[in-house]
Amino acid sequence: MDQQYNNILAPVDGSKATDPVLDKAIEVAKLNDTHLDILNVLEVNQFSDTYGGAVSGDVIYKLSEDVQARLTELKQKALDAGVKSVDIHVRFGNPKPVIAREFPADHDTQLIVIGSTGLTAVERLMIGSVTNYVSRSAVCDVLIVKPAELAKLDKD
Repeated sequence: MDQQYNNILAPVDGSKATDPVLDKAIEVAKLNDTHLDILNVLEVNQFSDTYGGAVSGDVIYKLSEDVQARLTELKQKALDAGVKSVDIHVRFGNPKPVIAREFPADHDTQLIVIGSTGLTAVERLMIGSVTNYVSRSAVCDVLIVKPAELAKLDKD
């Protein structure tokens, strides 16, 4: 790999894809001896739809606290694996533009490491794949990680 990446972004959503995505991001960050950002984007309107529009600040605060705790664990995993510089971030908004453009512009991201999907087939049909959007619209290179079980399914 000729390309030297500084500032690698690993967006995670807590799905099954989180661990393979983080593992690959750790691997690439170590190869490039560079900084790793771990990001979770909370889409607040997904909760207002689910809870009939009545999402209190308390619910959102508790959720962001839980996400922060999980991200802290992921950061420790990356540090333990040998990545020297890791930051964690929680953003609110639509994951598509946040991951593809907004966060990378703010943090000079040069590579986004993202899972092939965190959604079920029905969810992909309804809202479209964040990965699909990011791969088309990102302001930097994108590495799409296929979890082993997905890679096996694709071969059949």
